[in-house]
Amino acid sequence: MTSLRIAIVGYGTAGQAAAVLLARDGHRIEVFERAPEPGPVGAGFLLQPTGLQVLWRMGLLDQVLAHGARVDRLYGEAPCGRAVMDMRYAGLDARLCGVGLQRGALFSILDQARDDTVRLHAGITIEGPDDTDDRWLCNADGGRHGPFDLVLAADGAASRLRGRLGGVRRDAVYPWGALWCLIDADDWPHVNELRQRYVAARRMIGLLPVGTRPGDATQRLSFFWSLPIAAFDGWQSAALDDWRDTVTAIWPEAARLLKATTTHAHLARATYRDVTLTQWHRGRWVLLGDAAHAMSPQLGQGVNMALLDAEALRDALRGQAVSDALATYARVRRRHVAIYQFWSRWLTPVFQSERDVIAKARDVAFRPMGNLPGGRGHMLRVLSGTQHGVFGSMALAPEFVDALGAFRVSGVSTK
Repeated sequence: MTSLRIAIVGYGTAGQAAAVLLARDGHRIEVFERAPEPGPVGAGFLLQPTGLQVLWRMGLLDQVLAHGARVDRLYGEAPCGRAVMDMRYAGLDARLCGVGLQRGALFSILDQARDDTVRLHAGITIEGPDDTDDRWLCNADGGRHGPFDLVLAADGAASRLRGRLGGVRRDAVYPWGALWCLIDADDWPHVNELRQRYVAARRMIGLLPVGTRPGDATQRLSFFWSLPIAAFDGWQSAALDDWRDTVTAIWPEAARLLKATTTHAHLARATYRDVTLTQWHRGRWVLLGDAAHAMSPQLGQGVNMALLDAEALRDALRGQAVSDALATYARVRRRHVAIYQFWSRWLTPVFQSERDVIAKARDVAFRPMGNLPGGRGHMLRVLSGTQHGVFGSMALAPEFVDALGAFRVSGVSTK
């Protein structure tokens, strides 16, 4: 296999995973990251079996399981306690589960797995390819870097490079976002469940166990509060105690865990985008992760998709010319991603909007729909990331499922 000189723009999950996988195949990697001190952005997320399988093939599953929290169930309810959603991985396979993980933990694990030969350039903002030769990268200060055989644009949902490559069909900011923070788990009883509580679709609170991170053994939860982005500034200027009273009225047990949240600065803002492309690559440049297919977090697939993108591109480059490999990568990933973009776009107003009629229909119909013949299996495949196209499914290796099953039973990693 020919060793390529490859540039990666962005050091989030997609960029990190691609750097690890491509360097292991003997490619010469340079990473360009805009932040002066690269680090994680966000609180926590839910790794699905598909993303976990990539980490297993990378030899990193044990480290992930050592820090992550096993999640067997996704449960959502109204404040009165009526169940709206109740999904368990065991309905698909008794050995499967999700893993809640802090972003700082995955960042550290992937960073430590990076080969010493991978060069990381921090504090450099790449604006796009040189207008006359796309082997070269141009930065915001007028400098040039290269030449490279291949450039991976993995600069996130708000990608600066996506528009430069053309082929953008949709790039819209969702009207609803979230406030989030990490909080100590203390005596929270639902240690293996993602718990959500809804007031119509206007209010949503989420608590996800996300385990620990290297150097910090404190078990934590990722707290999520749904909010229209137009209301961010109003929330910032209002008294924090008034907001805490609102949380208490909706979910007293969750509000109790926010005792250390004493200023607005303790909660970070998050916005989400809906991005679809007519093409994922142009010339020597290709998009990965949220830069290629940002979507709302309703299905919790962002990090998993980034890992799958990195692995698929690595595989496509084995034994193919760059142009053919990029076409293969785009074809493979588009078919998998499309169904999640569809469902994410459809589900977002069901859980985050001011459409009370839709929310009432959700509360009445969501659980029964999951009990229809074929309905629950489809919903669980979408949840686990294994739905592939409308009717297909993505295979999970039996050895991986066994390894995950051991963690599901014991809560600790086993080889």
